[in-house]
Amino acid sequence: MGPEILTEVLAILMFIAACLALMAGYNVAYTLAGIALVFAGIGTVAGVFDPSYIKSIPERVYPIVTREILIAVPLFVFMGVMLEKSRIAEDLLESMGDLLGPIKGGLGISVVMVGALLAASTGIVGATVVTMGLLSLPTMLKRKYSPSLASGSIAASGTLGQIIPPSIVLVILGDQMSNAYQEAIRSHGLEGGGVISVGDLFAGALLPGLILVGLYALYIAITAYFKPAMAPAQEWPENVNLWAFIQRTLMAMLPPILLIVAVLGSILAGYATPTRGAALGALGAILLATYKTAENHWARRAAVIASISLVILVALDLSGVDMRFEQDVLSGKERIIFGLALFLFGIAILSVLGAIKPLISNGKLAEVSRSTLYITCMVFVILIGATIFSLVFRGFGGDELVARWLEAAPGGKWGAFALVMLVMFLLGFFLDFIEITFVVVPLVAPPLLAAGMDPVWLGVLMALNLQTSFLTPPFGFALFYLRGVSPPEVTTTALYRGVIPFIFIQLLVILMVIFWPELATSLPQKMLN
Repeated sequence: MGPEILTEVLAILMFIAACLALMAGYNVAYTLAGIALVFAGIGTVAGVFDPSYIKSIPERVYPIVTREILIAVPLFVFMGVMLEKSRIAEDLLESMGDLLGPIKGGLGISVVMVGALLAASTGIVGATVVTMGLLSLPTMLKRKYSPSLASGSIAASGTLGQIIPPSIVLVILGDQMSNAYQEAIRSHGLEGGGVISVGDLFAGALLPGLILVGLYALYIAITAYFKPAMAPAQEWPENVNLWAFIQRTLMAMLPPILLIVAVLGSILAGYATPTRGAALGALGAILLATYKTAENHWARRAAVIASISLVILVALDLSGVDMRFEQDVLSGKERIIFGLALFLFGIAILSVLGAIKPLISNGKLAEVSRSTLYITCMVFVILIGATIFSLVFRGFGGDELVARWLEAAPGGKWGAFALVMLVMFLLGFFLDFIEITFVVVPLVAPPLLAAGMDPVWLGVLMALNLQTSFLTPPFGFALFYLRGVSPPEVTTTALYRGVIPFIFIQLLVILMVIFWPELATSLPQKMLN
């Protein structure tokens, strides 16, 4: 066997060994790094691998752990976990369910809306599905909803964290697509020097995500209209105060909606990077959790005062006045605004400290911090392991091998695109989005981008594709998560039957984005202009 053939065989065997080990349930990060080092040793002994690739591992890992955009990951995770632990989703689901209960399918529509908000705040499929399953599935069954419709709507709404920004899924995918775009420019001769940011992917995913939410709600409404026994309406209690119901719903909905709009709006409008927007979201989640859970009125007042002070500070910053400290001469107007900003900053700092104190006393801040640390460490350790795997795979010429296979695919670039989407869909049955994003995207995205595909459009389709695979029987991750917290009356057959209509909705949205790329590209282009 010649050296070139042996190199290709080792690259293929390395990828197959990694997939088999991951499917067998071994630790992801150490499996990727361990298999890479084992095959690097085999290739070195056989004389077909350059050991200098191993020496460059520290040079590849250090920029990863110091990359500013990835700081957004722990911040968004903290924001989502804090909102989850503060019972905001529970209050929101209960109030919306009571308000929309008299409408056929109203509770199911409420589940989709709350799932979308929770998905936007957490971005973690497992956490969203489990939380929604524990909160809403018993309520839906108690109100005589069909087990298939109830479980299907919860599983589908739980996967919205894949596509609705801001979420850590899009942060990680956006970072990898940016690297793949630069790699396509460098190694495939792609013309262009633009930079693809996480904010671009946020903007590109927004419209498809909202369309998906709307179609989910529309399907539930149509089902309830033609089959009212599957989603019966609930009667309001006697002598009900409608205004009190509406007020309660607004009080439950507005705070998390305003927080998400502030975070996402600041990023999309260009006022903040994704990292700074995530920091704003983490701070807002702390203040919101204090307002919702603190028993002391002074702590709740401190959260409100801090929120108002921060809003005014942002308004002052956007007023057009140069507020940098290194200025030599200040006008009278600038002195007044500077003084007001410093005063508000001091008030905000003191109020935030007062708002955090109850969270420290009841142990909630420590609990959220531990969960954030666990998830963040998992993400970064997997990223380091995937980096080592990709480096060794490239040392065997695996990236060139993948590029040749895609170029040889029948149907040209569209055949290659269909092949990549199919492979990612199948891998989504067995691997989490983090492994797929870190291992597969760097290999397959550069050749597709070099063929002229828009990186934002391709990234949105990959996110939608993975979301669909997590929902598809028999191996979809969301189904396993929900099955683990479902009561006995929700059978596996009912769960599978319930998600099938939502899978068709997913496929419809994917086809819409394929045939109307403007759904994913128009908003990023408007931001650029």
